[in-house]
Amino acid sequence: MKKIALIAALDKERALIEQALGEGRREDGYFVSSHGDLEVIVANSGIAKVNAAVCTTELIHRFHPDAVINSGVAGGCGPAVKPLDVVAGKVCVYHDVWCLEPNAWGQVEGLPARFEADKTLLDKAVALGARPVLICTGDIFATKPDVERIRTHFPEVEAVDMESAAIAQVCYLKKVPFLSLRVISDNADAESNTGAYLDFWDRAPQATFRIVRALITSL
Repeated sequence: MKKIALIAALDKERALIEQALGEGRREDGYFVSSHGDLEVIVANSGIAKVNAAVCTTELIHRFHPDAVINSGVAGGCGPAVKPLDVVAGKVCVYHDVWCLEPNAWGQVEGLPARFEADKTLLDKAVALGARPVLICTGDIFATKPDVERIRTHFPEVEAVDMESAAIAQVCYLKKVPFLSLRVISDNADAESNTGAYLDFWDRAPQATFRIVRALITSL
């Protein structure tokens, strides 16, 4: 049986994913849903990089998934993305890491400067309507000044979050295919995005998360 691990940072993100998956069972804090020969394990990591990395490590050690998908929300950057768009992290990178030269900005010494998505997962997500983007990860809720700073190092950034690159790093080290698939909750480079982010949870239709189900059932 193939196993796919799905990681969400927030309880409300996890709840939307579980609704999209349908029936399942609880197993020591995890939600496990079976779809034919596919088993999906859903975990709630908590916010930010350390929580995400710890959760991913535990998931891999316990369930030995064939792939890990990080699903949730992200802030949009630039005019090409808007709230309720679905984006897939073609590349994930830290925007708040600096280990001095000769490392690139965002590069943890000894690791790749950027973490690339698994090509099979990315291609399937794009075929389902997700936009391939660069996701920049850091331990802040990014606002306009933060996005302006991030763009000095990553001018092509189109989404920001607090977990994707950390999960990508663990998957790289453990040699597990990975993809970050996220819904844009707000425009992080707008004058004020906090209110839009909070309103998103009232406006977000469950259908937005159906792409998660479509992706995993296509594997």
